[in-house]
Amino acid sequence: MKVMVVVGTRPEVIKMAPVVARLQEQVDTGVCATGQHQEMLTQALHTFHLVPHYRLNAMQPGQSLNRLASRLMGDIDQVLDQEKPDWVLVQGDTTTALCGALAAFHKQVPVGHVEAGLRTGKLDSPF
Repeated sequence: MKVMVVVGTRPEVIKMAPVVARLQEQVDTGVCATGQHQEMLTQALHTFHLVPHYRLNAMQPGQSLNRLASRLMGDIDQVLDQEKPDWVLVQGDTTTALCGALAAFHKQVPVGHVEAGLRTGKLDSPF
């Protein structure tokens, strides 16, 4: 089995680092760093000794979220074409998570969304 983990922000790396470490013990695991928050992302990757297989460097000066999403969709699409993962994992509610999940969905690759958990204990009112 092959899993591609897509991260782009410091909180994503913090939450996904232990997941990646555990996955790497058991399956072929790749990390795709989008660079949505490049400086903080790089610090977090270094802290957790994560070396991405792909660095997309998607941010551009003055770029809108729509332009970021457009770039990420195309770049992640290429990564998925190259790697052909069995699963894609994303975390949180960032543009990176949205684009990673949507790109995988379009390729008919199952998506796992990793989150801290249900906050209220109420399925109909989770926030």
